[in-house]
Amino acid sequence: MPEPNPYLIVPVLINGAINAAIAVIVPAFLLSRFTRDIIGRSVLVIFLFVAAGAYFGFATLGRDVVDTSPIWMLVELAQIIVFGTLGLLGLRGSPYWIAAGWALHPFWDYVLHYIGPGHSFTPWTYAIACISFDWLIAIYIVVAYGVVGSRRMRFREVATT
Repeated sequence: MPEPNPYLIVPVLINGAINAAIAVIVPAFLLSRFTRDIIGRSVLVIFLFVAAGAYFGFATLGRDVVDTSPIWMLVELAQIIVFGTLGLLGLRGSPYWIAAGWALHPFWDYVLHYIGPGHSFTPWTYAIACISFDWLIAIYIVVAYGVVGSRRMRFREVATT
């Protein structure tokens, strides 16, 4: 993979934040507000699976491109299970589970795939953009469901069983 360009780190972080707002936060907010909250939460969970799953894709492609060890596919599958479980716990339970998944995922991005051994098969721009992408979504969840509160934002309630 190409080496990181220090001059591009800030623009890549900005790009990650913009993409988080456009692709995830605005749709999740609008769906929670105008349909049912479970649908908005589903967007947050689906994208958490996608963010984790991208690394599985990078590891799979890395086997062909840079001869990545097959063990990486298992490592990446394990992190999909971990982050996916956090997301699924928050789907009908506390949204803080989803926020925890989004808040913790950048550590996977940065530590393992930017400065760690996973950098050999992961585009550095993805690992860096995910920091702002993931944390902005985590902040949105904490603000929407905690600081401001889902009732004040007029989210349609999640039916609990």
